[in-house]
Amino acid sequence: MRSVSRTRETAFSVGILAGGKSSRMGKNKALLKFENTTVIQRTVGEFADVSDIYISAASAGEYEFIGIPVVYDENADIGPIEGIRRVLSAAQNEYVFICAADMPFISKDIARYLTQFICSDYDCYVITDDEHMHPLCAVYSKRVLPVIEELIAEGKYRLREIFALCPTKYVPIDLSCCDRKVVRNINTKEEYNEAVKPFVFCVCGYSDSGKTWLISMLINEFIRDGYSAAVLKHDGHDVFTDAKGSDTYIAGQAGAKATAVFSDTRYCVTLPGKLSPEGFANMLRDADDTPDVLIVEGLKTSVYPKVEIIRKSVCDKSVCDSDTLICAASDCISPRELSCPVFGLDDVRGIYKCVKDHFEMK
Repeated sequence: MRSVSRTRETAFSVGILAGGKSSRMGKNKALLKFENTTVIQRTVGEFADVSDIYISAASAGEYEFIGIPVVYDENADIGPIEGIRRVLSAAQNEYVFICAADMPFISKDIARYLTQFICSDYDCYVITDDEHMHPLCAVYSKRVLPVIEELIAEGKYRLREIFALCPTKYVPIDLSCCDRKVVRNINTKEEYNEAVKPFVFCVCGYSDSGKTWLISMLINEFIRDGYSAAVLKHDGHDVFTDAKGSDTYIAGQAGAKATAVFSDTRYCVTLPGKLSPEGFANMLRDADDTPDVLIVEGLKTSVYPKVEIIRKSVCDKSVCDSDTLICAASDCISPRELSCPVFGLDDVRGIYKCVKDHFEMK
């Protein structure tokens, strides 16, 4: 038996496998929108503090814009074993964390969790749950390269073949700090829609333009069609607080870092700090019943998709970045003036259908 030499901070490289054909999705899964970017860009950002990171692709042309090294298949159409081989060959570190480009919730925490088990006894470290092992959420040593090359030469492409020949440690995800969703991948449009819920968009416009009314009407439309909705209001003045003199106000003044009020049917939590729409969306994703949409009131200068209200009596010009507009509701702007659909102020159904089409909701 080899001697054990554990280290808590083992340097590792990262390989993101993006060479699949996405046949069931019908479009490139890695480039689907997620958290205001694409799935693969979100993964690259998750590992931003890793200095050695690679994308594995079937061929050139799709991922170079991301700005990190891309390695290309030399053996076509043999599955992820080729991507692992190419990344291991290019990596600068002995150990490489491998994940798939269609895993929208992958976390650097699960990679760091796996590296804590690295020792001289094993060459592969694979996450498992009650039902599956996850070879595309695993750490591989460069020592497995000769084995992979031999398997490919023999026409054996299943990743399980690697583990049968190399010392492998199976690491239960339940012992980590990560939710099981980190190993979830998306193969179909239905799985994608479920993963990205809630869809986030803003309703923007100047004060008294009718944002709150339109949001209320849109909520009714979503509910009528069987969807659920949540709302986040942005206040640029930072004047909201617990009512002065209330129990939670007194507790906060006394130094409590968090306060909450609850009843048998609802609760309200007050925490210090900054909350973004994506932060709130992630909270909702962790809830027992994730809403289908999150409507943000305000944030007209943000990068989130938007419905802009342009009312002549308030402001007769669009002030949002046209690239972020889903549509506009106006009594003074014509469709020729904007590069997006324009509806009447009270055409709630038209606006609603446009939002649904934007997110490709059924």
